[in-house]
Amino acid sequence: MQTSVTILDTIPVTHNVRHYRVERPRGYSFTPGQATEVSIDREGWQDKKRPFTFTCLPDAETLEFTIKSYFDHNGVTNELWSLGAGDRLILRDVWGTIQYRGPGTFIAGGAGVTPFIAILRHLNATGKISGNRLIVSNRTEKDIILRDEFEAMEGLEVLWTLTDDPKSSLLQERIDRGFLARHVEDLKQNFYLCGPDPMVKDLRGLLDEAGADVANVTWEK
Repeated sequence: MQTSVTILDTIPVTHNVRHYRVERPRGYSFTPGQATEVSIDREGWQDKKRPFTFTCLPDAETLEFTIKSYFDHNGVTNELWSLGAGDRLILRDVWGTIQYRGPGTFIAGGAGVTPFIAILRHLNATGKISGNRLIVSNRTEKDIILRDEFEAMEGLEVLWTLTDDPKSSLLQERIDRGFLARHVEDLKQNFYLCGPDPMVKDLRGLLDEAGADVANVTWEK
């Protein structure tokens, strides 16, 4: 399935991240954590597909994507930054393996937090956010996506850590074996991982070595 939709508006999130709100096709449904392949409906870009996660609630009247743009090369996300209301995107079938399986710890690297946005928003909206924890690593404090919104979710424990911002008062640690030993006590809980492939692979191995049940670890396969 493939359909073209109009961008309704774009909303700044950080210096290189925006919400893109688009029309919702009739009958188009998803569950929190799922994604679709998106193209820009513009000559020369229709066949350049990139996976983006839905970040709105599943019953929202419109669809939303929260997308980080990379300006160091002329790719899809760089081109997306030039778009605005009235431009069009191509959406395809819904897919994704990051599904909520119960309370646990969500660990993300940078824009890897995006698959967790709809999940946590839905849990918050339905009164089921308590017992969950969000750990996100960013390079600098200004790179944190939706910091105020996550911190306002009553019952969600949030831990930010930075890798290259010594002037910030936030935690300054990489998510490695020592980090997990210091900050994750319950290894029997559910874990949800998303970020750069090497980071996710390392975390899966580290959690396994620490004694976590691999059956309780969810990541985008």
